[in-house]
Amino acid sequence: MENMYDIIIIGAGPIGLACGLEAKAKGLRYLIIEKGCLVNSIYNYPQNMAFFSTSERLEIGGIPFVSNNDKPTRIEALEYYRRVATSAKLNINLFEKVLEVKRGKSGVVSRESVVKNEKEIFEIITSKQTYQTKNIIIASGFYDIPYLLNVPGEELPKVTHYFQDPHFYAFQKVLVIGANNSAVDAALETWRKGADVTMVIRESEIGKRVKYWVRPDIVNRIEESSIKAYFNSSIIEIKDKEVIIQTPDGIKNIENDFVIAATGYQPDLSFLQKIGIELSADEIKKPTYNSHTHETNVKGIFLAGVVCGGMNTHSLFIENSREHAYLIINYIADHL
Repeated sequence: MENMYDIIIIGAGPIGLACGLEAKAKGLRYLIIEKGCLVNSIYNYPQNMAFFSTSERLEIGGIPFVSNNDKPTRIEALEYYRRVATSAKLNINLFEKVLEVKRGKSGVVSRESVVKNEKEIFEIITSKQTYQTKNIIIASGFYDIPYLLNVPGEELPKVTHYFQDPHFYAFQKVLVIGANNSAVDAALETWRKGADVTMVIRESEIGKRVKYWVRPDIVNRIEESSIKAYFNSSIIEIKDKEVIIQTPDGIKNIENDFVIAATGYQPDLSFLQKIGIELSADEIKKPTYNSHTHETNVKGIFLAGVVCGGMNTHSLFIENSREHAYLIINYIADHL
């Protein structure tokens, strides 16, 4: 059957690609489906971003990642993962969104399979066609859904949750919301391109997770007043030409052209719930899966990468998620 696979991998990020490499090495019939471009999350990182990790910790499939820098850049990562996909001739469908996953034929789980504890064939409906597969690996990451401010004016065109090119903001009045890596990078880079930068930070200081070589830079820029920062503050409303904020000293109106809301991102947990994957009852909403095999409570569906952490998106990275591919594919290969 042309559209029948041993494994369908949802997500063509580094971990999805790692799963594809392992599946190919095992001789399994697999397909990687990605709703955006190759390593879509990395593509959407700021243009001048450098990783926290060194290049060898970002390698997948034992393929060397050679960087010209101590910390590889976004551009180098895009080049590396594209070459991995090309050299391995991975089977990938890009710009194809998974719309629905059905269990069993026509979405019905047979009584016989339940009694025998057997896997059902899954039907995957995408924006382009329908596939059938014995196993599904969800490696969808967490960069798709930003945490919203939920304030009036957030929908204005001047507001973005995805900062990329600092040149765009040259000579503009830019307000950056947040205190972690994304916010700090946006503030420093736009300031260096001539923007008048103001930061609004809920906490009393710059975030603890900010890259150690960047933290002194942002602290010094704030202390010398090159970048204005309002700590213990929050947004009340965003307007066309100003932003109203609540500070410890009262309400202030800040003249403004653009807002970069670097408030973080979250995985699409509703998609997991829709296909029957259970989440923890606490605020983390951690998906249920076997830590040795990464199989969820839905037999035949596995999780890989950051999505395993639920809302705790800072617990898993490329370097400590790469092993998920080995665990999952070895288990699937042994149980086909």
